[in-house]
Order: sequence, then structure tokens, then C-alpha cells
Amino acid sequence: MTRIDFYITGDGGERARELVACRLAAKAFSLDHVVHVHTAGPDQAQHLDKLMWTFRDGSFVPHAVAGDALLDDPSSGHSVIIGSGHEPVERCNLVINLGDDVPRFFSRVERVAEVIDGNPARREAGRERFRFYRDRGYQVETHKL
Repeated sequence: MTRIDFYITGDGGERARELVACRLAAKAFSLDHVVHVHTAGPDQAQHLDKLMWTFRDGSFVPHAVAGDALLDDPSSGHSVIIGSGHEPVERCNLVINLGDDVPRFFSRVERVAEVIDGNPARREAGRERFRFYRDRGYQVETHKL
């Protein structure tokens, strides 16, 4: 059964959420996991693509945006894929959700990381997702950062 982890960033805003997503992706990459970062839309996907290159000095996380021609080459070795409205690759271990809703494919992966900041609307949407997972019997953990 899929494990669900909620990471609560406090009042850091959208930038804090995105930085947490980058750190989670980097950690998962270091463990040889395949990651799908599910964004709220194409603009956020493009922004996160740029942030993955600069969020930490000396850090490199091979990544691509879903729909990129590089992903068509199976030897590309991309372990982190960023997308909105795209399904994760079959071998995906972790979905990092920056979207507003429960990803429809969440139950096909080992783990989902929900990243929540202090924005009242996003916090309430996060509470609804928490209840959704819990009410369906999923193991849900909360981590305050």
C-alpha cells in the first residue's frame, strides 16, 4: 500500500515548498529512486525545472520536464521527471505532489510526498487531501519542517 508523507513548511510560501520538493527529489535520486514531481501547472513545472539546477551549490539532479523529447530515449537516465497532468513512468517510486488535488495515479507508487506551506488555501486543500488518504486507510505521516 502507498505510504503518504505530509511535509509542512510553515509560512515560507511557494518558494519554500518548491525548495522542499527539490531536496526530496535529490534525496530520492541519491537512493536510486525514480521520482515524479507533480506540479499545479505547466508554469510551475518550468519554474521547478530551472530551480532544480540552482537550489543547492554543487548539487546535480538529472531531471526532465514531462513531454521533453529527451524522455523518449530510454537511455536518458532521468530519474526525476517534472510534470503537470502527466502520468509517472512505470518504474516510479515516489510522487512529490505540488498540485492542488490528489494525483489520480497516487496508488500506483510506493510513496507520495505532499508538500504544504502556510498559504491558507493550500493548507486547507492539504487538509482535504490528508482526510482523503486517511479515510481510505492509507498510512499517513506528518513532518513539520
